[in-house]
Amino acid sequence: MPLNASRNSLVLPILGLLVEQPAHGYDITTRLRERYGHLSATRSTVTSLLKALEKAGLVSSRLPERIGNRPPRTAYELTAAGLADFRHKIEAGVRDSQAASVDFVMAVAYVGVLPIDQAAHILDGRADRLDRELAALSELPDGDVLEAHMLEVAYWRTIVAAETTWIRTLVRRIRAREIGWPTPQTDKHGSAEA
Repeated sequence: MPLNASRNSLVLPILGLLVEQPAHGYDITTRLRERYGHLSATRSTVTSLLKALEKAGLVSSRLPERIGNRPPRTAYELTAAGLADFRHKIEAGVRDSQAASVDFVMAVAYVGVLPIDQAAHILDGRADRLDRELAALSELPDGDVLEAHMLEVAYWRTIVAAETTWIRTLVRRIRAREIGWPTPQTDKHGSAEA
C-alpha cells in the first residue's frame, strides 16, 4: 500500500461504492471483487484503507452491528468531505487520465456523481484533448521505417480514435438526456453537496 493511502487504486471504487450505500469492509470487498475483477482487493487492504479514509475525514464509521449469527461489523459511510473529494477525483480522472487507462475506466464508472452538464463538459474537453493527441500521432513521420517496426503507432491511433468516438457518442447521449442521471446528493441540511 502506498505511504499515502489516498493514492491506492482501490480508493476511488471504495468511495464510489459508499456513494451508492453505506457498507462494512467485508461487503465492500465482495462488491469490489464482483464488479471489478481486474482489481486485487483483499479484506485486510480494504479495512486498512477504510481506516485511513476515516482518519482523513472522508468516511465515518458507525457503531458495530451484529446481524444474525455474524460477528459485529463496522459500517462506513461517506462524509461531505469524502463526497467532495470523490467528485474531485472523478473530475480529474475523466479529464486528465491517459487514453485507454484503468484510471479513466474507474473515473468514468462514477461520472454520474457529477452534475450532468459538468460531466458532459468534462467529457467533451477530454475528447478535444484526445483529438489533439490523435492529430499529433498522425504527424509522426513514417520515413524509411518498415511498417512492421511502427505497428504500435497504428495501434495507438486506433485506440485513441475509438475512445474519442465513444466519448463523443456518450456526450451526445448525455446532452440528449438519453441516459438516466442520478439526482445530486444532499447533505443532512438538504443542500446539494459539491
